[in-house]
Amino acid sequence: MEIKLDKKMKKFQTFDGANLDFYEVRPDNFKSSIMVVSEIWGLTEFIKSFSDRLAQDGYRVMAPDLYSRPSDKGIFTEENIMDAMRPLWALPPEKRRDPEAINSVKSNLSDTGKKIFEFVSEKRMEMEERMLRDLEYLYESELKNSHKKGIVGFCMGGGLAFQISTQLPFDASVIFYGASPRNIEDMKNIRGALFCIYAGEDSGINATLGEVASAVARYKINFEMKMYPGTYHAFFNHTGMSYNKEASDDAWERMSMFFRRNLE
Repeated sequence: MEIKLDKKMKKFQTFDGANLDFYEVRPDNFKSSIMVVSEIWGLTEFIKSFSDRLAQDGYRVMAPDLYSRPSDKGIFTEENIMDAMRPLWALPPEKRRDPEAINSVKSNLSDTGKKIFEFVSEKRMEMEERMLRDLEYLYESELKNSHKKGIVGFCMGGGLAFQISTQLPFDASVIFYGASPRNIEDMKNIRGALFCIYAGEDSGINATLGEVASAVARYKINFEMKMYPGTYHAFFNHTGMSYNKEASDDAWERMSMFFRRNLE
């Protein structure tokens, strides 16, 4: 039985004074809150529908639009990001870090495409540092006083969620095929439970799982992991080409139980 949800776009002020948008959906009488961190595509309909579904389980859910600064709006759209990155992804894997090949791709992009390409490729670390600070400000303004606090992120957002779980005291963190923290030793700061979900055919993301497992044992982290053999990066997104319904349905059930155990 579906419960009535209150859905709205709201704003929060971040570290540089900008007012960023976030999608909030809440049921009546919620206790705990969950932050949802999007894929590289931003605050898409997939992220909103996922947030709605999560709120049906009784949580207040907030999904920030990390591209909602005035300087980013109208540029960092899902369509524009796809157009800018498609030529890079069309390169053979061994060429994607070749400066000559990258410059060739970039030179053929529009001005909008070049700005996106620089931000999500050449300036990726700078972008992610800014986003982590934005997430910290959303936590401080909207989640800090919740009964319990959770976070879930996908792809790029999975990496951000993993990293910020080493910086802020979330009670439960779910990482969908996200990059491990740049400094694995940061995992010693994780205070809540951690559930990492991976696609079997995702060699780049999975390359550091041995280091993650070692850190889990070293620092005695409350940890769960699920690998889905034969699936590909972004298998959970029902709007994408890698969607795998069987794995997605199973991951949803496991995630739901994980949040119930740790947020209620």
